[in-house]
Amino acid sequence: MPGFEKGSAMNLFDILGPVMVGPSSSHTAGAVRIGRTARRLLGETPARAAITLYGSFAATGSGHGTDRALVAGLLGMQPDDERIAQSFELARGAGLDFAFTLSRLAAEHPNTAHLHLTGQSGKTLGMTACSLGGGRIMVVEMNGLRANFSGDLPTLIVQNRDQPGHVCDVTGMLAHKGVNIATMQLYRDHPGGNAVMIIETDKTVPQDGIAWLERSEGITRVTFIDSEKEA
Repeated sequence: MPGFEKGSAMNLFDILGPVMVGPSSSHTAGAVRIGRTARRLLGETPARAAITLYGSFAATGSGHGTDRALVAGLLGMQPDDERIAQSFELARGAGLDFAFTLSRLAAEHPNTAHLHLTGQSGKTLGMTACSLGGGRIMVVEMNGLRANFSGDLPTLIVQNRDQPGHVCDVTGMLAHKGVNIATMQLYRDHPGGNAVMIIETDKTVPQDGIAWLERSEGITRVTFIDSEKEA
């Protein structure tokens, strides 16, 4: 067929895009998923959210409903939720205090948002994510450390001191629990400083394995989010 290279493949989602409310998959559906992912990474209901928009999100996001979509995601809504347009009012009713800043600084991607969340228990999260189109997103920073994951697969995030043995501890636990690793990324701010492991898996990581990691010396924070389809 003209326009298609031999051997290329497209699925129905590539052609039609996501089921969603709003005019733009990047500015609306993707923004909802960014908010949802931040809420899932925080691990609790957010009480405060400071959100900075970059690039196209900052320039045209209000007209496309990006701001309301991000808040809707923080409330746990899906991209096809009819209440997205009322998310500001629903958030205020739920006690979620939120504020937006528009930045002129360049970002890795035109559709980028940084969220700093504080949960009801006082737990905090910093996350930067990009909306790639078609409702797809990529988290590129978490709590000041580089990242690169979508949340489509079960994802285990382990923050630790940059010391020998932690990778072995984490992969050994997964092997013991029969959890296969799909992808694994390692980042650190400097030798001996703060480090993070981002591991996408083929199935859910058992809670007792996560609890064991949380008790391990040198591991500062463990976060697990199941695949988006299961959330």
